[in-house]
Amino acid sequence: MKIIRNYLNNVKPNFVGEGKYTTWFPLFDAIENLVFSYGKKTKNPIHVRDAVDIQKVMVTVWLATFPAMFFGMYNLGANSLEYLESIGQQNTGDWHHYFVNMVGYDANSFIAKLWFGACYFLPIYFVVFTVGIAWEPPFFSTVLFSLSCPPDIPLWQAAMGISFGLVIGKEIFGGTGKNFLNPALTGRAFLYFAYPAQISGDKVWVAGISDYNIIPEGYSGATALGMAAESGMAGITNSYTWMDAFLGNIPGSVGETSIIAILIGMVILLMTKVASYRIILGTFIGMILMSSILNIVGSETNQMFYIPWYWHAVIGSFAFGLVFMATEPVSGSGTNTGRWIYGIVIGVTVILIRVINPAFPEGMMV
Repeated sequence: MKIIRNYLNNVKPNFVGEGKYTTWFPLFDAIENLVFSYGKKTKNPIHVRDAVDIQKVMVTVWLATFPAMFFGMYNLGANSLEYLESIGQQNTGDWHHYFVNMVGYDANSFIAKLWFGACYFLPIYFVVFTVGIAWEPPFFSTVLFSLSCPPDIPLWQAAMGISFGLVIGKEIFGGTGKNFLNPALTGRAFLYFAYPAQISGDKVWVAGISDYNIIPEGYSGATALGMAAESGMAGITNSYTWMDAFLGNIPGSVGETSIIAILIGMVILLMTKVASYRIILGTFIGMILMSSILNIVGSETNQMFYIPWYWHAVIGSFAFGLVFMATEPVSGSGTNTGRWIYGIVIGVTVILIRVINPAFPEGMMV
């Protein structure tokens, strides 16, 4: 580590002051703070000093997303290669083909599936991270935003989404520590309402469907939540089992599909005390309470009323939002009592939006 520290110290003058690379200082700062803690320390005695600073919190959240990220790339590749095989194609139909073809389109190969997913996800993440750096070093905002995007989203839309989220959801309030909106969710909400055709529906979650626009008989690229909104429990169980949803063998955004991978991230955040268990339990309790009430109330016209809580927990982005969005330390509640209330309100609100609003079955974005 000393070698890296000395190298960074030697090149740093080029990125500060009148150095020739001052334009790239945000990128240098992000790399430096990924490896080392911030050099300036608070000395005034009225402050609480802690070894955990904002950079370490950001990096911890970033690393906690890795299980969901890597499984999501594999799952995207598995679903997409299965689709391409079903229509007799070995070409993605767009520029991704040049990269995918380096490994091939073998639907039975683990490496091919993972590589396929990486060819779609990593360009999104690269663009989002690069654009985000222009505003400030945003480790977890960029990765959370990228993990919530569909694989075929145009890269320029991804750039616009993260820019809107960081500027409108964060910078105009004064930057890190002063925003009350989650930048990743703000950007995702912007894309949903600005470009609904590219961010929702049954053709955006499996790569290739939007390019070929061919739906084989008996095949669906819709998410489990989308099926529930259209046909209730029958729509889900006709295509997936609860274990499929729990393991992640379903279409969806890269980060939301595998509950097991998300739970690994949750354990990391709880063990490092980055996330509050009160918010997590409160959100879960609110979800169970509201979904159980709606199950009892019932509806003759809306089958979403009958989706039980244990299905709500594994479909859509509930688990992903619960672990990585609701627990975000800046926009979340700061007191223990407030965290319980905050979590319960989130759980109740998510179910109300999912069930009551037929045009917007995914309520975790709010």
